[in-house]
Amino acid sequence: MVFGKHINKYYLKYAWMLVLGVASLILVDFLQLRIPRIYNMVVSALTYGTVKIDGNEVPFSMDILLDKICAPMLVIVFALLLGRFLWRVFFFGSAIRVATDLRSEMFDHCKDLSQQFYNENKVGDLMSLFTNDLDTIEDCFGSGVLMAADALCLGLMALYKMIRMNPLLTLFSMLPMVLLFAIGTVVGKSMTKKWDARQEQFSKISDFSQESFSGIAVIKAFVRETRELMAFDKLNKSNEDANVDFVKTATLLRVLVTLFEESVIGVILGYGGYLVYVGTFDAGELIEFIGYFSSIVWPIMAIAELIDMTSRGKASLGRISKLLDTKCDVVDREGLTAPETIRGEIEFKNLTWRYPGAANDSLEDVSFKINAGENIGIIGKTGSGKTTVCDLILRTYNVPDGTLFIDGKDVNEIPIKTVREFAAYVPQDNFLFSDTIADNISFASEVKERSFVEEAAKIADVDDDISGFPLGYDTVLGERGVTVSGGQKQRISIARAVMKDASILIMDDSVSAVDTDTERKILGSLRTLRKGKTTILIAHRVSTIEQMDKILYMDRGRVVGFGTHDELMETCPEFRRTVELQKLEDEQAGDI
Repeated sequence: MVFGKHINKYYLKYAWMLVLGVASLILVDFLQLRIPRIYNMVVSALTYGTVKIDGNEVPFSMDILLDKICAPMLVIVFALLLGRFLWRVFFFGSAIRVATDLRSEMFDHCKDLSQQFYNENKVGDLMSLFTNDLDTIEDCFGSGVLMAADALCLGLMALYKMIRMNPLLTLFSMLPMVLLFAIGTVVGKSMTKKWDARQEQFSKISDFSQESFSGIAVIKAFVRETRELMAFDKLNKSNEDANVDFVKTATLLRVLVTLFEESVIGVILGYGGYLVYVGTFDAGELIEFIGYFSSIVWPIMAIAELIDMTSRGKASLGRISKLLDTKCDVVDREGLTAPETIRGEIEFKNLTWRYPGAANDSLEDVSFKINAGENIGIIGKTGSGKTTVCDLILRTYNVPDGTLFIDGKDVNEIPIKTVREFAAYVPQDNFLFSDTIADNISFASEVKERSFVEEAAKIADVDDDISGFPLGYDTVLGERGVTVSGGQKQRISIARAVMKDASILIMDDSVSAVDTDTERKILGSLRTLRKGKTTILIAHRVSTIEQMDKILYMDRGRVVGFGTHDELMETCPEFRRTVELQKLEDEQAGDI
């Protein structure tokens, strides 16, 4: 069993299943303890020719064998089968439901966590929580409750029958078990730490595997298979060491259980044999007593197993709780009212901002205004803050009050969901899902009709490419879209954003992988389609954005120039220098 604030509620939620499981278990335990009495009758019949029924010695006969031994034994066997089936359904069924609910709770929490959280936590580590750690919790909940209930019910009933038969022999039998319980408690604490270390190593190896498979093309291109194999071997060895370390401790506990169990059997045979010799017990009663002790051995072993399981469960629950206790730092304030629509007017006012944990500001005193319906190009050197501007518009991170406004309203006064509902985004890293091309394009839209999907693809100039695939729009893409080229992936991402038909469209370096003619077609189609709607295009080449209504030139997190192409050529030396350098590069490329 395992307890904590994130799992205690499930004991109440599924209490009805646990109660029915315990009831089935009590029935099984009660019937199981009838078997030693039947063994007593068989031994007495074979030894003395009589059996004791209701306190009276009765000669052994075929009727006695059938009515008092065989028939009850058959009833007990069938009842045990039914009872054990039922408690498995209730205990393990509730455990599966708990794991399902907890997994849903974790995923729901993860979707609300900020981008910063995923920058700091690796995918492989998070996946291990949803797989290995949740499997441990499921095991602890189902098997843990079973073992605890069985140890309590069967243990107490067997102990009661043993005490009734001979209190002193029972005392001798239980003393080693008390010592075992004390040792198990101490060992259990060590096992919790070792299990936690094991899970950490599992997370590392999961993350390394995920990263290696995602970057397999790069590994092969640089012929670094051997290097990756050696790195994996090192992690695998650490994982093995952590597992072996835990198994050694767990095995030590099981060895101690077996040692104490066999030592008690020796005590029972020695002192019990003496009782038979002096006439206090007969042979049948000694067999019956051993049968009760055999029944109580399982609860004692269950306690040892429960200590082992609880140790693992506490470590896994601690890791899961750390995830669930992580606060969502980018959240709405209370009492916000969502506007009916967003026109697309965006204004930055003296905004200075840095990424959480960063040493330097990413944006410094940034001020500019985009009127609703304008087409804006953003250009600047790598690391100048272009993408950061877009991240803040989309509320990927928190923004200081009074520094960013949408339609004249502080962005912190608009629900995050509303801001994103009225915006479409084409990121630098064009992520595509392992799904059909049609579903990827219609991902952000409620409209799924094929005609609209094809129209969006035509605007992104990718319709001809898709039609050339054997399955066309029903082509299933590989993981992260690996089955299409970089340019096709980029244009499918543009089609997905176009399909949403949002008031604000943000394209972060989204035409860098296409040729000049294709770029011209896409931008021309977007200007026609999105007339009256705000479009923001980040680019590295001036030719991509020179036809925009206005251009924002950034350098080292500051706005160096903002205006039309012609205005910046006259007023912004940095922009003019960039234009001249790129023209020179184009001329040199043309001469080659």
